Amino acid sequence: MKIDVISLFPKMFESPFAEGMIKRALDKKIIELECHDMRKWAWNSYGAVDDRPYGGGVGMLIRVDVIDQALKEIKKNKNSKVILTSAKGKKFTQQMAREWSKEDNLIFICGRYEGFDERVVDLVDEEVSIGEYVLTGGELPTMVMIDSVTRLLDGVLGKDESNKDESFSENSVLEYPQYTRPAEYLGKNVPEILLSGDPKKIKQWQEAKKELK
Repeated sequence: MKIDVISLFPKMFESPFAEGMIKRALDKKIIELECHDMRKWAWNSYGAVDDRPYGGGVGMLIRVDVIDQALKEIKKNKNSKVILTSAKGKKFTQQMAREWSKEDNLIFICGRYEGFDERVVDLVDEEVSIGEYVLTGGELPTMVMIDSVTRLLDGVLGKDESNKDESFSENSVLEYPQYTRPAEYLGKNVPEILLSGDPKKIKQWQEAKKELK
């Protein structure tokens, strides 16, 4: 999978993705990640990508022509899904991550300032938020979504089954509680059924303990 990110701060992605699962996915060439500096498509010689909103208001908006030029250059002839990070977008879910994991190319556009010219929405496939709170930009949400999608790709996780029986894997179900040694700690014990050695009863207990979100 090819992942492109359009951001005013592309270096923000270097440190978080230099460790752990994403780094392994990059090293194994399961994903290819390219972070593009939005100022490459600036509308003037000073590197500006934003402008004052018509009708007045606080803050600046990222211009539609800047994003349009960026997408035309990045997409070329590729079959791409374009995602705009936005506080007013639909909430990101595990189901969306599964759908996106089947794509050949994901392009994330990271918001900044007061947001985008509304016409940018017409250039993208999905407008997405990771929660009902405000962040200073779309870089952190983009990192979250890249992580969520990448772990679903074949060969990324250590075990083929490790992403099949976990929270939100289907129908917004939360994973059952799990325990490890010691069997007793600070007066709290591991449920006896898990120590029984009876696979059928254990499976029934696990299914019963799953919760709907």
